[in-house]
Parts: sequence; structure tokens; C-alpha cells
Amino acid sequence: MKVIATYNIKGGVGKTATAVNLAWLAAREGAPTLVWDLDPQGAASYYFRIRPRIKGGGKRLVQGKRDLDDYIRGTDYELLDLLPADFSYRKMDLYLEQAKNPVRQLRKLLKPFRSEYYYVFLDCPPSISLVSENIFEATDTVLVPTIPTTLSLRTYKQIRNFFKKHDLDAVKILPFFSMVDRRKTMHRSIVDAPPEYMKNLLQTAIPYDSKVEQMGISRTPLADFAPNSRTAHCYEDLWNDIKNHINRFPELE
Repeated sequence: MKVIATYNIKGGVGKTATAVNLAWLAAREGAPTLVWDLDPQGAASYYFRIRPRIKGGGKRLVQGKRDLDDYIRGTDYELLDLLPADFSYRKMDLYLEQAKNPVRQLRKLLKPFRSEYYYVFLDCPPSISLVSENIFEATDTVLVPTIPTTLSLRTYKQIRNFFKKHDLDAVKILPFFSMVDRRKTMHRSIVDAPPEYMKNLLQTAIPYDSKVEQMGISRTPLADFAPNSRTAHCYEDLWNDIKNHINRFPELE
């Protein structure tokens, strides 16, 4: 089982769109796939037309009082399941603090699914917190969508610095450029000449495209309602880039 997080400290950079579209592509290839919507805003749950609610809330989930499997819902797509968001996730840090070995709790919760899913995508809230530390411990890969602007690059450096400070494996960080508008001089210059500190930068960039915003209207992955769009093809290329990278490394035990 490969656990892939779409993560950034900044909001509005394309984390959820990335998780939803890549998970759909993985399932289309025949790989049993789960999306865990960890963001209390519940955008991934909304895209998949599933109510963002966990019975008993995030506290009951983290405490393991019911099997995680009890909360999973099937989507409209074969081999693609969702663990919905819940508004109580906004207090997830508090619930994790009360758990034994709090930094590894998400990893522990996911472990039983190794025989059920080939890919698990974590759609993450925009923060640095105990939830983030759990995500970093639980994942094989941390995808960081990065808009080619000065402030977004600064945020990316903060993530790398956090990994270094906490002695985490920065090899699992895979940045890629998202929401790229080549009409803008700054976007063009950064994408064409990326900073050297962007290690393991994926080659495929996701363009700014109003069709991605239309996912909120259609409530379907982009490749489902606009399969011939340029951005849908870019997500396919990005997914191929990711697979080529993650298959070079053994999965977490």
C-alpha cells in the first residue's frame, strides 16, 4: 500500500483537486484506492457527493472505538472509496494529543488497510500541527502543489525546514507547480528556471484552468467530465511522474 498526501501550509493551491484527480486515475487503472478527507472543510467529500460526517466525530475515530472500515463509503467510481471529512476534524490535534504515541496514530489507523488498498490519498488541511506530523509519519510521499510565486516558494521552504528540524526524510517530499498562468512573468520565470532548493521537483506542471473550478459544479473529477481538456492530460502526466518516482522506493512498514 502506498500512502500519498497532498499537502501544503497554504490553502488554495490545488491540494484537493490533485488528490481527487489522481485518486480517480489510480482507480481507473485498476488499483483499489482510498481517499481520506482530513480537511474539516470537506471539499473532497463534496466532490464525491458524500456527506462530510463521521458518526461520533473525529475523537471517536482517533480513539479507535470503531474500526476505520465502518466509516468508509463507496463513491460513484469502481475501486475508489472515501473516508469522509467531519467538521470535528478541526479539533484533531487535541484528539491526537490524548492518544498513545500521538505522532504515529494515523499510521496505526491505516495499517489494517494494507491488504485492501493499493493507494491511499490523504487530502490534508493547510497547517503545521500535530496532524501534519502524523501525516508525515504515515505517508510514503508528500505531494506539495506550489504556485510559482514568491510567497508559495517561501511556504515550500518552510515545509523542508520543518522536515530538517524534526529529522524527517525529505526524500518523500515531491513538489510540483500548480495553477500555472504563463501569461504572468513571474510564473514563467519560476517554472522555466526553478530554484535549486526545490529537490525532486516533478516535471509536469498543472496549469491554471477554469475547468478545475468547474469540478465544484459537476462534483466529478476533471478527467470524468472534461477528459480531453489540457489540464486532464496534465494530471495524467503528473500521475505518471509520481508513479515513476514512488516505485523507486519501498513502501513504509
